Parts: sequence; structure tokens; C-alpha cells
Amino acid sequence: MSSVKKPAPAKPAPRSARMPRTDVTEMFTRLRELNPHPKTELEYSSPFELLVAVTLSAQATDVGVNKATRKLFPVANTPQAILDLGEDGLKKYIATIGLYNAKAKNVIAACALLVQQHGGEVPRDRAALEALPGVGRKTANVVLNTAFGEPVMAVDTHIFRVSNRTGLAPGKDVRAVEDLLVKVIPTEFLRDAHHWLILHGRYVCKARKPDCPQCVIRDLCRFKQKTAA
Repeated sequence: MSSVKKPAPAKPAPRSARMPRTDVTEMFTRLRELNPHPKTELEYSSPFELLVAVTLSAQATDVGVNKATRKLFPVANTPQAILDLGEDGLKKYIATIGLYNAKAKNVIAACALLVQQHGGEVPRDRAALEALPGVGRKTANVVLNTAFGEPVMAVDTHIFRVSNRTGLAPGKDVRAVEDLLVKVIPTEFLRDAHHWLILHGRYVCKARKPDCPQCVIRDLCRFKQKTAA
């Protein structure tokens, strides 16, 4: 009988590295004052358009996705309309986006399921969303939060970075960060927290050189290598 050692469970971040609850409240109070009504930079006018845009945004910029969907959505913005385009027809509109071949295949397959199983409507249910081709937990969370107002967290690279740097929700993987964010963010901020954190990571707490001098939460942040200028 072989004895295979199970991997040791990941150790939680030390308490000293985490932002105290009072600072978490202060952090989101400041972010809300700076931007009272945050929203995604993806352009959409329905839950389905958002679902398609988020699916296309994997490893692509919101700017690039918006350029493509500005041409696509006036022509086809329902599951059946995109099915009528066909995979090759869809590719013509999204060819400027990275991985467009795989994305076109997934969007067509997802549209078929939406028509067959959901009457052409985007389901307000995580399991049903994740059953769609090309839709993982992060995409499902974006749709649930942004289209339906659910207090869930979609953790992308920006949110993962901000959560670890600041000490808001340190974690070794995106699911650990997601679970901790939902636990530590006060309920009054949870619905909009996704957008505040993405925008903060995109424009202030940037990957290569965070703009610490312009950061409204600099004094609350646990990041030791703050930039001076």
C-alpha cells in the first residue's frame, strides 16, 4: 500500500497582514465618496449583451471588446440573432479580439443552450450560468453582480492584486480571495465593491508601479513597497 502525502492546506495570511475591520469600512467609504455610482467599463444594454461582452473580455481589454460589440450588437444582440449569424458570421465581428476562434465557438454554443433551456433569457442562477460554454465562476459572478445586482464578488487580476497588496483579503488563489472579500466587506458596500476594486487596480494600484501618492487609501494600505512619486 503506497503512502502518498496529501498537500498541506494553505496557511491563512497572518492577522497582522490583514486590514482591520474598521479600516475596511473606511476604505470603502472613501472609494464610495470618490465614485458614488461605479459601473463596468464594458458597454451593454441587457444581461445577454453583458454576458457576451464578459465572455469576449477574457485576456482582452474592455476597450477592444467595446470596439467589437459596437458593431456586433446593432446587428445581433439576442441568442437567436447570434445563432442566425453562425460561428463564421460571428467571427467577422470579433476577429480583432484575442482568442476569437474559441470565443466564437463558446458564444454560439452558449446561445444554443440559452434558446433551448432558458427561453432565450440569461438565467439569474450561478449553476445555470456556469453550465454555459465559456462561462466560469468569474464570468457568472460579473453577470450576477452587474446585471442582476447580486452581492457577489468576481475576482480578476486587478481585484486579486489589490486585495493582497492592501491586506483587504490576502489569499493564495482567486477563490480564497473571493471568499474572504465576501466575509470582510460590510454589506452596504458589497454590491459595488467589485467595480471599486477593479477601477482602483486598473488606474491606481497598477501592477508594475502603483500610484501610491495619488491613492485615497494609502494610509490604510498594508503594502510595504509604496511608491514615493
